[in-house]
Amino acid sequence: MAIVGAFMVPHPPLIVHEIGRGEENKIAASVASYEIVAKKIAELAPETIVITSPHATLYADYFHISPGAEASGSFSRFDAPNVRFRVTYDEQLVASICEEAAEFGIAAGTKGERDKSLDHGTMVPLYFINNYCADYKVVRIGLSGQSYKNHYMLGKCIKRAAEKTKKRVVFVASGDLSHVLKADGPYGFREEGPQYDERIMKVMGDADFGKLFSFSLDFCENAAECGHRSFVIMAGALDCTAVRAQKLSHESTFGVGYGFCMYDVLAYDERRNFLTQYEAFERSELDARKNNEDEYVRLARATIETYVKTGKTLCVRNGKVVCDDAPFNGWKLSCELLNNRAGAFVSLKKDGMLRGCIGTIATTCSSLAEEIIANAVSAATRDPRFPAVTERELPFLVYSVDVLGGAEKIASKDELDVKRFGVIVTKGTRRGLLLPNLESVNTVEEQIDIACRKAGINAAENPDLERFEVVRHY
Repeated sequence: MAIVGAFMVPHPPLIVHEIGRGEENKIAASVASYEIVAKKIAELAPETIVITSPHATLYADYFHISPGAEASGSFSRFDAPNVRFRVTYDEQLVASICEEAAEFGIAAGTKGERDKSLDHGTMVPLYFINNYCADYKVVRIGLSGQSYKNHYMLGKCIKRAAEKTKKRVVFVASGDLSHVLKADGPYGFREEGPQYDERIMKVMGDADFGKLFSFSLDFCENAAECGHRSFVIMAGALDCTAVRAQKLSHESTFGVGYGFCMYDVLAYDERRNFLTQYEAFERSELDARKNNEDEYVRLARATIETYVKTGKTLCVRNGKVVCDDAPFNGWKLSCELLNNRAGAFVSLKKDGMLRGCIGTIATTCSSLAEEIIANAVSAATRDPRFPAVTERELPFLVYSVDVLGGAEKIASKDELDVKRFGVIVTKGTRRGLLLPNLESVNTVEEQIDIACRKAGINAAENPDLERFEVVRHY
């Protein structure tokens, strides 16, 4: 057997009657949808239910799969300690998923468990499922900070493991939608909130899973969603599978989006290989971007590709970029790069995620070209947050170069604008910088706070502020 059904469900604790104590009646459509989902799962008679939960153990670079023979939990933290759960884990399927992940180079496994207790992202679905279905095992999987592509690949590993072990598996993707849908909600309002909910319900309602990759990380962060990666894993588990999709309901009564969709598995369909299609599109986009890079970005790319492949650093000599054995030896630079001096930051992204960023606030080299070369090497190999870039990654990197204008002291944060100005914070010998126009930074307060944290400054220390403008090259 394999995946016999899949379900997208939210996990608001108050939907549990013993917690909501009547408040769940305000989301009656969600309650009704959970009843439909639970009954359908019982009809499918799964041997194992795989649940992906944003509230299970989470690591930035690793998918945690709950280990052991069993686990238990309760809603005691929600003042309902008498609502308890005990599950038996499917150790055979867990082992098979880990083997598949290792084969495909996906960082996933059973190491590093921090809390054995079941989380509410797992227990809320089980609360309804257990009313109709009892004889099943569970595989509980946390999300990670890895790329969407790796989440999809983990789903493919789950599918392969289900097929190899001949298990009858139901997949439950637990995850709320946006948390910023209403000004009077617990998390306030952002315009990305309703935009996200509308887009995700369309994508999931149509089972158009390829579009899950088009949600940028910054957009999802601003929308304050929690389930997107859970849905991507489910999409991977349904790779090359024709499904009948049914959108059940969507509600936002409390300022958080609760969406339900379910998927009947029909047959093999090689046209629904969404990751393969996305990677082909990505390669095309990267090639087009590379062909349109300006001189600044081309210099950063050439620097990193040369250094990673050969260990040699480009240099500037007689107005040209030179390096022994490099195909562009003698590349002539513009006067702008040769005669100007400025601080510069080189940023690298891969799969939409930051892969390295190093720069200088003030110039340290005799020309802007040399500043870019020095910082490009550092961004690729010396950013302490990341391992050094490998040759295998080079075709997938996206580059940008920010050239800093002069910094000017300002009297207060009122003179800042997150879209136009970067900020420098200083307290004694501690100094931090944040570039402007970052999608995930929406307010001046956030901008200052991040710059302070980078410098080890407490914002309450009232650091000195400077602002600067940049010219960003893509």
